Formats: sequence, structure tokens, C-alpha cells
Amino acid sequence: MTGQAAFIRIRNLTRAYSSKTGVHDLSLDVAPGSFVVLLGPSGCGKSTTLRLLAGLEAPDSGTIEVDGHDVTHLPPASRKLSMVFQSYALFPHLSVAENIVFGLKVRGVGRAERADKLANALRLVGLEGLEDRKPSRLSGGQRQRVALARAVVSGHPLCLMDEPLSNLDAKLRHSVRQEIRALQQRLAITVVYVTHDQTEAMSMADLVILMRDGRIEQAAPPADIYQRPATTFAASFVGTPPMLLLPPTVLAQTQRSEAGLTPDTVFGLRAEDVVVVPEGEGRLDAKVAATEFLGPETFLVAETAGGERLTARVPGRSACEPGAGVGLDWPLAAVHRFHRETGMRLP
Repeated sequence: MTGQAAFIRIRNLTRAYSSKTGVHDLSLDVAPGSFVVLLGPSGCGKSTTLRLLAGLEAPDSGTIEVDGHDVTHLPPASRKLSMVFQSYALFPHLSVAENIVFGLKVRGVGRAERADKLANALRLVGLEGLEDRKPSRLSGGQRQRVALARAVVSGHPLCLMDEPLSNLDAKLRHSVRQEIRALQQRLAITVVYVTHDQTEAMSMADLVILMRDGRIEQAAPPADIYQRPATTFAASFVGTPPMLLLPPTVLAQTQRSEAGLTPDTVFGLRAEDVVVVPEGEGRLDAKVAATEFLGPETFLVAETAGGERLTARVPGRSACEPGAGVGLDWPLAAVHRFHRETGMRLP
């Protein structure tokens, strides 16, 4: 993503390690007030990118600008940013209020101003009445809200978040991610957020930066990454279930030919685009291998004569039993095409 109004401008950033993937020649622009998620599997370089942006690590080469200022070699305290960690990083011997205003106190902010900022932060994150409690008497969700409140009172225009919800259970993750997104929008701050969880990325981000082996695989809004993945890696990483990626040999079994497919092409289908029809009436016949009922929908897995498995997303409960013969169909417009060797999307 590029643009002259970038609040964060990263150019040719490289950080190499001898034993693991770092970041390789990474360039990125982040618009002011946007929520950007660095997404990818473990070891892809997303946390390294965040640490370089925070000043917790120094790059081997490249530059980082924040709000028009070169911060490449500045210490963290001089970068005008706040951080929210997976571990909350709270002082166990301090109360909620003391944890929230600790940074303000260190910076010499006056008592009255600290009190005003504290009251506002407690209200924003829903911790009013808990200001005298120690962290040991808080739930995981409440502790994460204290960390958020500490970021709020800092007043910094940039907040970095490193897997902040990974210690919470599924129900709490859902509610806290909604709170984080709403808080970011109310405060109009820029957030760079690291996660390996695609649900967090897709539900929160204005821009998803999908990373792989220290490089950016695709940078786009969530809907674009889902609907037009740039590579087979993006197609298989984003989406539940992931996009079906099948060789053109599968189409030799179909009753109708597909345009634009050659031996060098991998074709992809989303499960919601695969329609289950009576045997003999679709593009492809298969046997039901398994079904997974999820309430509002069922994932139906069907195996072709050649051994390939396709998943269809069926509304409600499917009446198909394992072993039953079915037909599979899909609209031609739903087919994604990728080059077999490079993995790149084809027109």
C-alpha cells in the first residue's frame, strides 16, 4: 500500500537472523487512523516487523518514518507510541489506577491531568469501579482492558499490539476485539496489530498485511484478500475452510470444460461456491466422505474418483450421508486461477 499521506512509511527494511526468518526488504505505507493487521503463520516475520517499528530491535538496513519523522534509530521512548502485549505487562503490586497512569507519572504529568486522563480511560474501557484492585483480582479480559487503558492515557497517535488476545478464551476474544476496534475508531489512532488468527484480522482490519518468510505476500483490505487472493498461499491461509486448490486434471472428470485452464494452472474454489446437486447433474460426480454440522451450515466433504477432496458449504443440516453419491457444481465466474509453479494469481 502506498500513498503520500502515509502516517507510517517503511522502506526496504531488513533484519536477518542466523537461525530463523527475519524481515527481508519490506516496504509498507500505513494511512493515519487506520487499523492494520500483520497476519501470518508462526515465524513469518510479523512480530519482528512490530519490534522494529517499536524500536525494540534495530534493522540491518532500511528506514522507518512515523508522522514524517525518521525514527529508524530512535529509542522506543522517543517514538511517541504505546504498546499492548500478549502478557499484559502489568505491575502486580500496583492497583489498576496506578498501572494505568504509571507512564504519565514517570513523564512528570501533573496530578490533576493524570486524574482526568485516568477517569476518561476507565470509562472508555469499562473499568469504572475497579481502579483500586490489584491485577491478581482481575479476569484476563479485565487485565487486557487495563493494558488498553494505559495505551489510551498515553495520548500517543500510534499503538502497537502484539497478539493481545491470545491468552483469552474464545468468548472473551470476540468481545474484546470488538472493544479494541471501537476504541480505535473513537480515538482515531493508528493501530498496527500482530496476530496469527485470521478471524481477528478479517473482522478488525482496514488493511491486512499477509506475511510469509519475512516478506509481504499480499497487502489489501480483508474482503480483497478473501475474494481475490494474490497467491496460492494467500488463498489457502485466509478462509475457513481454506480455498480448495486443485490441479486441472480434476477437470478431466467433469461433464463440462472450463475456460482458461492449462496444465500449468491450479484452480481454486471457495466452499460457498460449490453447490451439491443430484449425482450426474453437476460438473463433477463424487462420494460424500464426511460432513461437519455447525448449526447454520454444514461443511460437506466429497471425494472424486481421482481421490481429490472438495468441500461444499451447505446451509443448515445436510441430508447427505457418508458414502452417498452426489454431483458438485460451481459457476465458472467463481473459479480462481493460479500459476502452478509460481503460485501467482492469473488474470
